[in-house]
Parts: sequence; C-alpha cells; structure tokens
Amino acid sequence: MDFKPIRSTIIDRIPVHVFESVEAIGRRAADDLAAIFSDIVGEKGHVAVILASANSQLTFLRALRVKKDIEWDKVTVFHMDEYLGMSDQNPASFARFIRQELVSLVHPGAFYPIRGNSPDLNSELNRYADLLRRYPPDVCVLGIGENGHLAFNDPPADFETREVIHIVDLDVRCRTQQVNEGHFATLEEVPKRAITLTVPTLLAARHVLAIVPEARKATPVRAALEGPVTTDCPASILRTQPHVTMYLDQESASLLR
Repeated sequence: MDFKPIRSTIIDRIPVHVFESVEAIGRRAADDLAAIFSDIVGEKGHVAVILASANSQLTFLRALRVKKDIEWDKVTVFHMDEYLGMSDQNPASFARFIRQELVSLVHPGAFYPIRGNSPDLNSELNRYADLLRRYPPDVCVLGIGENGHLAFNDPPADFETREVIHIVDLDVRCRTQQVNEGHFATLEEVPKRAITLTVPTLLAARHVLAIVPEARKATPVRAALEGPVTTDCPASILRTQPHVTMYLDQESASLLR
C-alpha cells in the first residue's frame, strides 16, 4: 500500500511531507528507506545507516523490521547517542533499544553500539569515530527533540565542529523529555552527560530522513522550519541541507503556517 502524504511542500531546501497519522509516517518512511537501501546495495554491495533511539521512531522501526525486501546481511547499523556511564543492559540504554526493536529481529550484517560505560572514554570515542570512517554512513534517520536537538546535541549546538563524536552536557528540557517518555522515574535519575555523534557527522550521510511525529514536537518543528537557522534550535540546520526529507503527522505540523 502506498502511504501518501496529505500535503507536501518545500521549505528552503528540504521536502516536508505531512501524513494523516504516525502509522502512515512509519510505513512510508520504511518504504522510502528500503528503496534507498536497495539502490545503494545495488551500487556498492552494502549500505550503512545511523538510526535514532526514541519513542517517536517506534512506528517506523516496527514497519521497517517486517519488510521482506531488505537484504539485511548487507546492512551495517550504527546508532547516534548513549548516556555516559550506562551499560547496554540498562532498560534506558539506547544501544539496548536498537538491539531490541530492530537488530535482534532482522540480524543485520553488523551492529556497532556506543559503549556508554567504557572505562576509557577517549578510546571509545576514537573506536567509534574509526568505525564511522571505515563504514561511512549512507543514510541517517533522526528525530527532533522537544528542545530542538539532533541526537543529544542540545542547544546551543556546535554546527562547525570537526569532531565525529563527542561528550555533551544534557540540558534540563532534554532530561525532562526522557522522564516524560517513561525511561526514568525522576529527573534526578536521568544522566547529566552523554556521548553523541556531532551535527556534522549526522548530516554527512548521503540521505537524511527526519521522522518527527506527535503534538509535543509541534513547537520545535515550527522553530526548525519557520524560525531562524540558529544553534539555539539545532534542528534548524536541516533546512540548509539538500539531502534531507522530513516526515510529519498532522499534530507535529499543526503550528506551521
């Protein structure tokens, strides 16, 4: 079935598609990603993807994992962030999320998790940066945080860094979102620091799919698409990129002009 948007437009340099429901976003984005995978595998024999770990991505991931036309043995999977000091056995771990929601079900050719609890953080940053250089990501699938962040690059984000991956302090709005999504019981339990891919690393992929459903994202979506391009709204940088496609539902698009 073809899940068509109910309306589409181009804002600055990016196509923005608005769908009737979160389910329609997930199914259409999964179809689009499968087609991208097929083209790239046909071109060079393998494909590398960076995936986001967030509640907003669940419908998409669940649509993706049941598709029959993806050659998963030719796919390398990365993810984009992890809490500092957190084991991948912790229920709130992003590596655990990706493994549980996708990797353990489709068995890709490789999955490289960020080791948040590595005893040597510099070595871990270097290891992950080297992996990303060895398998340059062809696709990045990301969301937008309630504070406008991309991965864990909270405002004011660094758009110019030459780092591939870095350690960041998480702002209160970001940490509060994790509580509201049910990953932690209280704000005090949410780690204050994290490891994240940088904004330039996320945008270096040949294709960027921004999947942003739900009413709680309406304000950052409006800021990203209709406000100034600014580090105070990291997602606004997406408008400057010619290889980004954004998927919204009616609720997340509700404040757009």
